[in-house]
Amino acid sequence: MANHVDMEPDNAVYKTLLESTRAIPWRIDWKTMKFTYIGPQIEALLGWTPESWVGVDDWAGRMHPDDRETVVNFCVSQSQSGVDHEADYRALTRDGSYVWIRDVVHVVRKDGEVEALVGFMFDISERKKNEEELLRLQRELEILSYKDGLTNISNRRMLDVVFQREWASAYRNQQPLSLILLDIDFFKEFNDQYGHVVGDECLRRVAGLLNAAAARPRDLVARFGGEEFVLVLPETDADAAVAVAERCRGLVLDEMIPHARSRVGACLSISLGVGTIVPSDQDSPDAFIEVVDRLLYRAKAQGRNCVVRQG
Repeated sequence: MANHVDMEPDNAVYKTLLESTRAIPWRIDWKTMKFTYIGPQIEALLGWTPESWVGVDDWAGRMHPDDRETVVNFCVSQSQSGVDHEADYRALTRDGSYVWIRDVVHVVRKDGEVEALVGFMFDISERKKNEEELLRLQRELEILSYKDGLTNISNRRMLDVVFQREWASAYRNQQPLSLILLDIDFFKEFNDQYGHVVGDECLRRVAGLLNAAAARPRDLVARFGGEEFVLVLPETDADAAVAVAERCRGLVLDEMIPHARSRVGACLSISLGVGTIVPSDQDSPDAFIEVVDRLLYRAKAQGRNCVVRQG
């Protein structure tokens, strides 16, 4: 059996020391691929008796299916090359659950040939749990770093990333890319009249309405800054982009948010500039944004609460 080996007195001392640690020592004969030893701690950790660890098939068979092929192939290739190595995987317990294990493997060579593998198994479940929690927090932080803290829509950082990506896609596929820049009309006066708390709530409501107007998976709604927003509409021609802009304008008007100091009407309104481009070598993203920004300026100059399109 794997746990029954003859030992000299000195080896017996080493055996006692090894079996008093939480690390689980083991040895595999390379020629037979059989365990010649595995520490009794294995039973406390996984529930399997040392005697049940006969050969490498027991080791591989008690590994999570998602880990098995990659880990086994890695360990075999490293061992064949005589390279010491480590591998992390989920080991099956006798009750059907899994424990994260790290195997630290030393390749024993004799006369230039692999003779045996000796190593230690470590329970790294707590470490893995902490690592996964850290990764979750990092992902959450990354998501938050791409969101506007007030409106909970994408921020300027996310806009830059997505716009560059969609510009490259539009150039590569020669598809139209549309951009809508919009501004809340007389928002400074709105804040002066109702206060910044109400103003912040207004921005959140407008952001939600814009999200409703641009509902395709690749459409992006972002806060451009202050009371200015932007919509990136991939594979959208000029007419379709203008339709989205008019839908945005209509949704804001339908919300009937009171704006006593607006010079357009009694309720909140927005002004929008709409541009569409099929990028060429002569075009640049920054120049295109400037074009659309001038269209927004024209919408304000023409009395606000309107859409101005390119051309």
